[in-house]
Amino acid sequence: MRMSRMFSKTLREAPNGADSKGYEYLLRAGYIRQMGAGIFSLLPLGFRATQKIETIIREEMDRIGAEELLMPVVNPADIWKETGRYYSIDKEMGRFKDRNNRDMVLAMTHEEAVTDLARNLIDSYKRLPLLVYHIQTKWRDDPRPRAGLIRVREFTMLDSYTFDKDYEGLQKQYAAHYKAYFRIYSRCALPCVAVAADTGMMGGKVSHEYMYLSPIGEDTIILCPECGYTANRQVAKMKKEYFKEAEKPIEKVETPEAKTIEALAEFLKIDPRKTAKCVFMVGTFINDKNGEEEDKLVVALVRGDLEVEESKLSNAIKANALRPARPEEIEAHSMVPGFASPIGATGDFITVIDDTVAESNNLVAGANEAGYHYLNTNFGRDYTGLVADIASARDGALCPHCGKPLKASKGVEIGNIFQLGTRYSEAMNATYQDEEGKQIPVVMGSYGIGVGRLLACLAEEYNDEGGLKLPISVAPYQVHLVSLVKDTAIAESIYEDLTKAGIEVLYDDRKETAGVKFADADLIGAPIRITLGNRSLKEGKVEVKLRSSGEETSYLISDLADEIKNEIAKEMAKIEANIVEKELED
Repeated sequence: MRMSRMFSKTLREAPNGADSKGYEYLLRAGYIRQMGAGIFSLLPLGFRATQKIETIIREEMDRIGAEELLMPVVNPADIWKETGRYYSIDKEMGRFKDRNNRDMVLAMTHEEAVTDLARNLIDSYKRLPLLVYHIQTKWRDDPRPRAGLIRVREFTMLDSYTFDKDYEGLQKQYAAHYKAYFRIYSRCALPCVAVAADTGMMGGKVSHEYMYLSPIGEDTIILCPECGYTANRQVAKMKKEYFKEAEKPIEKVETPEAKTIEALAEFLKIDPRKTAKCVFMVGTFINDKNGEEEDKLVVALVRGDLEVEESKLSNAIKANALRPARPEEIEAHSMVPGFASPIGATGDFITVIDDTVAESNNLVAGANEAGYHYLNTNFGRDYTGLVADIASARDGALCPHCGKPLKASKGVEIGNIFQLGTRYSEAMNATYQDEEGKQIPVVMGSYGIGVGRLLACLAEEYNDEGGLKLPISVAPYQVHLVSLVKDTAIAESIYEDLTKAGIEVLYDDRKETAGVKFADADLIGAPIRITLGNRSLKEGKVEVKLRSSGEETSYLISDLADEIKNEIAKEMAKIEANIVEKELED
């Protein structure tokens, strides 16, 4: 491709709103352009890079026996109503009516669509197992798009789906995906870890996320450097302490201005671990009778030195959404913000108690009177509720497996896999006839990778002060040819010879200064740069520089095609040598 004809241009400075280095360079190098909040066009460079990622994905999916299909992005809302997700998913789902006034949906994922296909195509155990995938546009009206392609509203995603007659079959296909995803990321040269994760809106019982560890990530990953335990903080566990002792009589004491745990512990001269902290949320639930949303106050109690993990709390009470409660919503139940507890509260609300509170005795809690707290409160005697693990794991807490200190790290989710089980097949009556003639729900799995987000993470991982330096497996062009000589015929001949040899070449044929051409070459980040200059030309040579290492050499023009093929092969071999095919861990 000649740069003089390329449908793109480079930028000398980062546009406003470029909130990460990778995003800045994708913009400046001319890979992407923003059309609206969370909506981007892939320019030719960006499109070529994502095509290469998609090729790797297809090859690895085909490797585990998958068939590719294509499902529509526009779905009839009826299939989403069958599973209940039409009602449980909030404003992120794009909804509209067609010209016949029928409810329609812009698919944010395709579980409903593929289950609709399955119930019409799978009739017998003889047709199982099955595995299909597609690479399709998705729409999620995210309220907080950020960091370019990291968090967007329209995106392209691989999603694959497995169908089995039992959970043993699902486990095998799940394990195959687990390994295939590590191969995909390894072939793209993107480092990642797999962590246990919350199933979220997808449902099911088991889920893993693939995380690219980076400070720009919004997810917090809890890791144990000693034994390898990893989990998203949403589901991460930690070793907990319980303070068991003989119950003491409850006692009301004055605690003026002690509205926080810190102030309370300081005033009473106690450890925060001897207190019970109230966190107030409002949960949104679906009424089983009429399918309508209804809100209810949720009172969550954790030990004073801990924090509530909202995902754990939401899962414990099966809420569709949670938001912080307003003061008047708390006061309506005879509880006083800053001095609150379930003791003496009135009305209909949900109480959830972390096990650190339920299994400890004589904790200090609010007396529901401004300026007062209770000493020696005890679960079961003074208040009741649902007991669950709702505490957030944190840096420095002890590993639940080996007891060593945990570490917290930020990460970007680049893929996820779910054991859906019969969540969708039961709701949509997707069954098969077993050997005894009984109709059994198909056992399903769901698996996804965001293509654009993967490119964005590669841009974050591979850059320097000059611009991008993408791995050769995903770079839009393998070679950037820079000509600094007036005689264009020689450069044209080199370009044609390399192209005929099957080498992907971006040829800078523009009438620009050497400084501009070199700056743009670094910004775009092709793995190999060939420079045709007057000095080397006199010797019948060109200069070759590797973008990743800065290593420079020179080759005879007559040998150039073969030498560049060798360089490409060496760069690919580096990636192949580091391919990870990790087994699914317990």
